Parts: sequence; structure tokens; C-alpha cells
Amino acid sequence: MNRCEAVGRARVFVAWLILASVAWGGGARATGTAATFCAAATQRLPNLPAPVCARAMLVDSGARSVRGQPLWQRDVVAPHAVRKVLVIGGIHGDERSSSALVFHWIQHAVLTPSDVHWRFVPMVNPDGTLREPPTRTNANGVDLNRNFPTPNWDKEAPVYWNQRTGKDPRRWPGPKPLSEPESRWLLDEMERWKPDLIVSVHAPYGVLDFDGPIVPPQRLGRLYLDQVGIFPGSLGNWGGVHKHVPVVTIELNNARQTPTDAEMRQMWLDLLRWIGDRLGAS
Repeated sequence: MNRCEAVGRARVFVAWLILASVAWGGGARATGTAATFCAAATQRLPNLPAPVCARAMLVDSGARSVRGQPLWQRDVVAPHAVRKVLVIGGIHGDERSSSALVFHWIQHAVLTPSDVHWRFVPMVNPDGTLREPPTRTNANGVDLNRNFPTPNWDKEAPVYWNQRTGKDPRRWPGPKPLSEPESRWLLDEMERWKPDLIVSVHAPYGVLDFDGPIVPPQRLGRLYLDQVGIFPGSLGNWGGVHKHVPVVTIELNNARQTPTDAEMRQMWLDLLRWIGDRLGAS
């Protein structure tokens, strides 16, 4: 074996060790560094080159998943920010394109002037997203987007799960509202940081959804507004309807493939334009 072959095999082995440290297998509870996280994310997510993840300059939010993985975040703060916008992806782990898009948007936020304090959390459900194969639910088998404390959750969420989903395990709302550390973190973040807008990225239905007290965006890129209704325990129901914090829910067309770079940029520019028109200044 020559030196180049030896170095190549060593790199592959190191990458495998990193991935193993963040996978579910063996019951490992990884914390790690941003570099470790990026090594796993670039292997798992579509259209996420290593430099894009590295340039995100993620920091540990202090929150942890069920299996002890950090919820990494990045703040991009305009010099004269007048609004706070929280952008999240990967609340459903098998919608990997949602996390990838958030990574790309971090770079757009850095490069595009605005009057916004952005907070990006690309992967709210790292346990489900980094598992192979990925799962919609978190490590406890809970659909995090049905775990928020909407009114009458104790009656409505179980009935919906039983009767409307046929007890689909991918949509189990959990034993009680806020039973999961990931959903508790998001509730705490809303109470503590008080965003003026939440943008939650999903896939694969190819529509734009909205909940909240203001006029919704009509389109972002090629996605057009098609409000699909509210669900017990969903973020849109809880945040947009009951907490009166506008929630833009983006449903990408494909869970395994991001839009093109040009399309992601157009979606970003459309979002900025709508924020300027509808949120305005204090």
C-alpha cells in the first residue's frame, strides 16, 4: 500500500468514527463539536458541501436532544436590527432537505443587507435526522410537530392520532404536550428570545403554509400559498394561532433534494421582501 492509499483509508476510517459517534447505534450519546456535527451533516444532508457547513459558524445553543446532541445555531445580526426572525429546519428528521436549505440561507443572511436579527437552527431533531435511515420522529418516537401545548391537547391530539392517522407511529404526538426536550427548547426560545416571526422548513408537499395574525406571503420562489389547516400540537397552531407569533411553514418539493441554488436564493429574497412589507419597523 502506498502513502496516498494509506492516508485515504485513514480519512475514511476517521469519517466513519465521526458518523458512528452521532448515530443511534450502540446507544451513543454524542455531544461533540461543530466540526464533528458538520462532518456528519455533510454526509447525511443533500447539497451540503463541507465549506457551506463550516462557514455557518455554528455555536452550541445549550439545548440538547433526547440523545444528548446539541441543537446548533447561528445568529446573524444586522447593525440596526428591528425584528427577530427564528428560522428552523429538520424538526422532522426524514425531511433532510429542510436542514440543508437553512444552511444555505445562513450564507444569504450574511451577504444580504437587512434590518433583521436572524437566528438559524438548521436541525431541531438531530437524533432523527442523523440516523440512518432518518426518522420523522425524535429518539423517543415522538412527532415533535404534534407535541406543542395547543389548547385541549390532551383530548384533541390523541383523538386526531387515533382516528385521523390510524395510530401512525410516525405521527405519535407523545404522552403529553412538551414531553420532549426539543419541543421544550423551542417553547423556551419563544418565551426567552421573543421572535417576531418563525420560519419552519419542511418537505415534501411543495406548498407554502402560514398561521398568524398578519397577511401571509403569497409565494416564496415557486412555492405558492396553500393553507392546509391546523393540527393539534403543531407549531403553526400553537405559535401562529394561539401565541400570535406569525409562523411561515415552507414545504419543499422533495425531502431528499434541495431546490437549485438559484431557487433557494429567490425564496430568500421573496422572504426578505415580505418581511419588509408586512413586519416593518417598530
